[in-house]
Amino acid sequence: MPPRRSNTLTEAELRLMRLLWRLGECSVQDLVSAMPADARLAYNSVLTTIRILESKGYVEHRQDGRAFLYTAVVAEHDAQQSEVRHVIGRFFENSREKLMLAVLGDGQVSAEELARLKQAIAEAEAAARSTEQEVPGQ
Repeated sequence: MPPRRSNTLTEAELRLMRLLWRLGECSVQDLVSAMPADARLAYNSVLTTIRILESKGYVEHRQDGRAFLYTAVVAEHDAQQSEVRHVIGRFFENSREKLMLAVLGDGQVSAEELARLKQAIAEAEAAARSTEQEVPGQ
């Protein structure tokens, strides 16, 4: 049974996950090399962090000769959804409405973002209506 995945990723873990999502299967040295020069971590720091990610259930490895190759086993979208659920539960009493009102109320939403949000709401409404129609007895 795989380890239980933690709800959250630290900044260092998220940086490595983003690289794994972009690069696919790779070695620790590949990860180190792919980091921007001004933010590059030491090999041992990357190795420690990737092992933590493996223990959390986000990454797995396979051996190729003497090297270990690491792969993300949690899709980026799934990790994003997990983080959003965590934030909603922790700060917004499990209310998506409270989250959206907080996002919209900060005055930082552009007209383009609002248009995309309106479209997403319209699509969610259509999906909810079609689901309601499929339920017998309604």
